[in-house]
Amino acid sequence: MATLVIDGQEKEVADGSAIMDACEDLGVLFGCRAGQCGMCIITVTEGMENLEPPNDAERDLGLDDDQRLACQAVIRSGTVRAES
Repeated sequence: MATLVIDGQEKEVADGSAIMDACEDLGVLFGCRAGQCGMCIITVTEGMENLEPPNDAERDLGLDDDQRLACQAVIRSGTVRAES
């Protein structure tokens, strides 16, 4: 199991799974859920290496190196800490 920590709140998620549902449970707001609106941007403060690389939708939005879309990111394993 992997661990996702958003704004100090923690949730376990299965290794290799999308983090969208866990992020929503932890208070991240979503708009389109398809990687188009950017409403669910999170800033990763620790554990970026535990996420799969950004997908095309994330690259197309031109996110900073420490940002990811909660609706698109997939956690490999370990712990990821972020702020919404």
